[in-house]
Amino acid sequence: MSRIGKLPISFPNTVQVNLQKDTITVKGPKGELHFTFHPLIDIKIEENQILVSPKEDIKEAHALHGLTRTLINNMVQGTSNGFEKRLLIQGVGYKAQIQGKKLILNLGYSHPIEFPIENGIDIKQDEEKKNVLIVSGIDKQKVGQVAANIRGFKKPEPYKGKGIRYENEIVARKAGKTAAGSKG
Repeated sequence: MSRIGKLPISFPNTVQVNLQKDTITVKGPKGELHFTFHPLIDIKIEENQILVSPKEDIKEAHALHGLTRTLINNMVQGTSNGFEKRLLIQGVGYKAQIQGKKLILNLGYSHPIEFPIENGIDIKQDEEKKNVLIVSGIDKQKVGQVAANIRGFKKPEPYKGKGIRYENEIVARKAGKTAAGSKG
C-alpha cells in the first residue's frame, strides 16, 4: 500500500471536482484540467476530500496508486494556485525577449532561437531582473517540460557558468587550464 496514495487530497471551496466513470475533472479559479485514470484505481469524493485507492490487490494497482493520487493533487494545486519555474540566463550578450506568442533567445549562436509559446503556458520576464524568465501555468508537467526545453537550448557550462539554469540550480564549477597548469 502506497504511503502517499493513502493520504486524502483536500481541496478548497473555490475548486470544483467532478467524477465521471474513469475521468476526473478539476475546475478552479485558474482553469480546468481533466485526467483519465486507470480502471484498477478507485476514486471517491467525500465532502472536500478526494480518496484514491486500488480496486484489486495486485502489483500494477499498487504501482498506480501513489501516482494517481499525486497527479490529482497536482491538478488541484494547479487550478487553485498554479505552478511556476524560474530560469536564469547568464552570459555576456545572452538575452531573451517575448514577441507575441514567441520567445526569442539570443544565446551566443549565429542566429536567434524562436521558441513558440504553447497554449496554457505563460512566459514573462521578471521586472527587477531582466535575465530571469518565469514560466507559469496550471499543468505542472507542461510547465516543467517547457522550462526544460528552454534550458536545453544552452545548458550551463562548468567553466564560466554561462547558459540557462533554474534559479536555485547549483552548477559545479571546474578549474580552467590556467589554474590546473600553474601547479606544476
